[in-house]
Amino acid sequence: MTASTLPPDRIPVIVGVGEIVDRPKDIGDGLEPLTLLEQAIRRAENDAGAKLVHDIGSLDVVNFLSWRYRDPEQLLAQRLGVTPAHCHYGPVGGESPIRFLHEAALRIARGECEVAVVCGAEAQSTATKADRAGVPLPWRPFAHDVEEPKRGAAFQKPLAVKLGVFRPVSVYPFYEVASAAKWGQTPRQALAESGELWSRFSAVAAYNPNAWLKRHFAPEEITTPSADNRPIAWPYTKLMVANPMVNMGAALILTSLAKARAAGIADSRMIYPLGGAAAEDPRDYLTRDQFAESHPQNAVLRAAMKLVGGNGAAFDVIELYSCFPCVPKMARRILGLGADVEPTVTGGLTFFGAPLNTYMTHAACAMVRRLRGGARRGLLYGQGGFVTKHHALVISREPPSSLSQEVSVQAEADRHRAAAPAFVSEAGGGGRVESFTALFDRNGEVEHGVAMLRTAQDTRTLARVPAQDAATLARLMDQDRTPVGALGTITMAADGVPEWRTN
Repeated sequence: MTASTLPPDRIPVIVGVGEIVDRPKDIGDGLEPLTLLEQAIRRAENDAGAKLVHDIGSLDVVNFLSWRYRDPEQLLAQRLGVTPAHCHYGPVGGESPIRFLHEAALRIARGECEVAVVCGAEAQSTATKADRAGVPLPWRPFAHDVEEPKRGAAFQKPLAVKLGVFRPVSVYPFYEVASAAKWGQTPRQALAESGELWSRFSAVAAYNPNAWLKRHFAPEEITTPSADNRPIAWPYTKLMVANPMVNMGAALILTSLAKARAAGIADSRMIYPLGGAAAEDPRDYLTRDQFAESHPQNAVLRAAMKLVGGNGAAFDVIELYSCFPCVPKMARRILGLGADVEPTVTGGLTFFGAPLNTYMTHAACAMVRRLRGGARRGLLYGQGGFVTKHHALVISREPPSSLSQEVSVQAEADRHRAAAPAFVSEAGGGGRVESFTALFDRNGEVEHGVAMLRTAQDTRTLARVPAQDAATLARLMDQDRTPVGALGTITMAADGVPEWRTN
C-alpha cells in the first residue's frame, strides 16, 4: 500500500455502498423517493459493517424530479435522526453525484466532518404509472408550492424551443453528428460504433442485479428501428437514449481512515478518492464555439489522467457517462482508449436505467464493489446538461499521498475555446450545415428536421426542414455521407421560423 503524508483523520475513505430497486406489483405499493433514500443509506451502513449514520456531519441529496418535496434534505435528516452541519439538496445535473462525492471527500480532508453521505433516488416509473392510471399515491403530499427546478428550455433561445431542440434527446444529436464528421466517419460508421458500444453497456447491465433492463442486446438490435425500438431523434433510436422510467435509490458513506479503523472496518473494504476535476460550458448551447468536441470534457479527463501518470489505460475500470452515445465516444478518444473499450461497471443509462440526476451514484457504488474485488484504480466521469457540466473523480484501493483542494480546470477548458459565432433567429440566402437532427413522432414518422447552420455572414442559426421536403431530408439523413458542410438556401417561413432546403 502506498504511504500517505496525510494524517489518518484527514484521509477520506468510502466505506459503505447501498442500492435499492423498487418494482411494485401494485402501483400503490411503490416506494416514494424519501423512502428509497433512507433505505439506500441503511443498506450502505450495513455494507460498511459499522454504525455510522448517527455521526453524519455531511449529507448531500442529489436532485430528483419524480416527486417534489419542500427541503427534502431536512426531511431525510429527520428520518435518520441526525442534524448534519452540511445538509444540502443539489441542483439538476447528471455530474452532481460525482461532484458531491468529491466535495464530501475534501470536507473530510479539511476536518470539517467525520462521516459524510451522498445519496439519490427516483421513483419515476411509479409516479408516471400512477398519474396515467389516476391512482393516488400514499406518499408525502406533492409540494406544489415548491418551484420546479430550472431545466432545458429555461436556458435556451426561443427559436430552439420553438423547433423542439431544447431537450437532451434533441440536442445531443448535434454533438453526435458534428463529432462523427470531425473523425472522418460516415453516419453509417458512426452508428455502427454506437451500436457496438451500447451493446457492451447492455452486457454489463445483464449481470448487474440492480439493473432495470437485464438483457444483452446485439449492436444491430440497438441501431435498427423497429416497433419496440422507434427512432427518437436522428440518428438515435429508443435503445440509444437514457431510460428514466425506473424506481431506484443509492447511497455512499464516507468517513476518515482513522474513524473507519476505530469502527473496525477492514482495510480491504476501504476505497480512497485520489482527486478529480470539474469544468463546464455555457448553459445556452447555441453560444458554444463548435460541437465536434467538448473543451470542458477534454480538460476534466486530462486532469484525471494526470493523477495516474497521464495515461487513460492506467485505469483498471472506468464509468463513462452514457446518456447518449456521443458522450462516451468523445470521452474514450480523449482518454486514448480504443473502440473496444469496456466503458462501464454499471450498465449505462439505457439498460441499467437512468434515475435522472443520480445514475452516477449507482455507478460509484458499482465501482467501489469492483475495486474491492481486485481492480486497483477507477475513473468515474459524470456529465450534466447538454454536454454542459463535467466532473471526474479517481478512486483507488490505495490511499492518496496528498489530496488537492483545487478542483476547477475551467481556465484550461476556456483556453481552448474559440469565439462563438453570433446567433440570429432570422436569416436568408446561403446556409452551410454545422450539424443536424430530425425529430420523430411516436409512430416513427419524421415531424421535422432541424439544421444548425452557418450563414453567408458566418452567423449561426437554426432552421426547420419540413417533413414534406423528402429530398432535403434524404440528403441530411444519408447514411453514407455526412450532412456537415452541406450547402443550401435559407428562407423565412410564414410563422417566422427559418427553413432550409438543400441546393
